[in-house]
Amino acid sequence: MPAAHAFDLAELSAQLAKPAVVRGPFVQEKHLRALPTPLTSQGQFSLSREHGLLWLLQKPLQQDYRIDDSGIARRTAQGWQQQPGQDVAAQQSRLFLAVLKGDRSGLERDFELKLSGEHNAWQLELTPHSVLLRQIFSSIRIDGGALVERIELIETQGDRTVLKLPQSQAGDALTAQERADLVH
Repeated sequence: MPAAHAFDLAELSAQLAKPAVVRGPFVQEKHLRALPTPLTSQGQFSLSREHGLLWLLQKPLQQDYRIDDSGIARRTAQGWQQQPGQDVAAQQSRLFLAVLKGDRSGLERDFELKLSGEHNAWQLELTPHSVLLRQIFSSIRIDGGALVERIELIETQGDRTVLKLPQSQAGDALTAQERADLVH
């Protein structure tokens, strides 16, 4: 009998980093303790391994974001405007980018990582060890197969965010519009 091969963090990282582009719809649910039903937003995302993440919010309002190594920018009538990046949304955005890109070293800097499952059905549990992130998140759970399918952020004060990526597709190249928005 061949020895059972354990799926490890290096393999997950390589698997998630493989596609040049991942795109698809997203549904984000913000579960606030004070509200009986979650706040739900929907849109499309495009992730480029080289250039970052386009987050195109379509409902309940339209707002476009670009998240890359230089931070978060929001599309305005005057073009892309860099956003101040010290709030929870900025932390979440950088985290999404690291997770979706399979940036293991970026994640390990701030979290203890615990992986279970196999390459087509896995779960990654992130427990923050940096003081700043421990003030925001108690834990983060990521589920996936070939690509990331679900991210749940459990915040210390009891709120949580669930991000579902139900039909993500890997691609080889950015569209002309994605390139125009991401390459700056």
